[in-house]
Amino acid sequence: MLVAVPIGLWVFALVCDIVAAAGGAGAWSIVALYSVGGGIVGAVIAAAPGVIDYFSIDEAAMKRIANFHLLVNAGALLVFSVNLWSRFELPSTSIVPLVLSVVGVVGIGISGWLGGEMVYVKGMGVVAVDKLAKKVEQQPRLKRAS
Repeated sequence: MLVAVPIGLWVFALVCDIVAAAGGAGAWSIVALYSVGGGIVGAVIAAAPGVIDYFSIDEAAMKRIANFHLLVNAGALLVFSVNLWSRFELPSTSIVPLVLSVVGVVGIGISGWLGGEMVYVKGMGVVAVDKLAKKVEQQPRLKRAS
């Protein structure tokens, strides 16, 4: 669930950039700036369980997908970091932040597809959940005290 934070903030930053480029008030650029920054923080936090999952992979096909997923995520984080930097260093009329937002959102779209491939097609993490569910089912039920 942690990945929803950076994804949502970065997509919203792109929306803000588009509105600002279309003539929206300066507030849209400020909201985009905070959305990009918040997305970076969220991505770093979301990376921790991702790294833990990464080191638990022992299947070759899954590891290939995970390697690409990792590289695309790292690339998106780099793109949004440059995006944040550009908002401070370039004039407010620059189109660079908008272009970087588009590139970054395309990147996280690809990464999301790869993540979905690992979970929904390859079953990453599903086995552990199945084992836990069976373990819970095998435990005797406690009677409720009146």
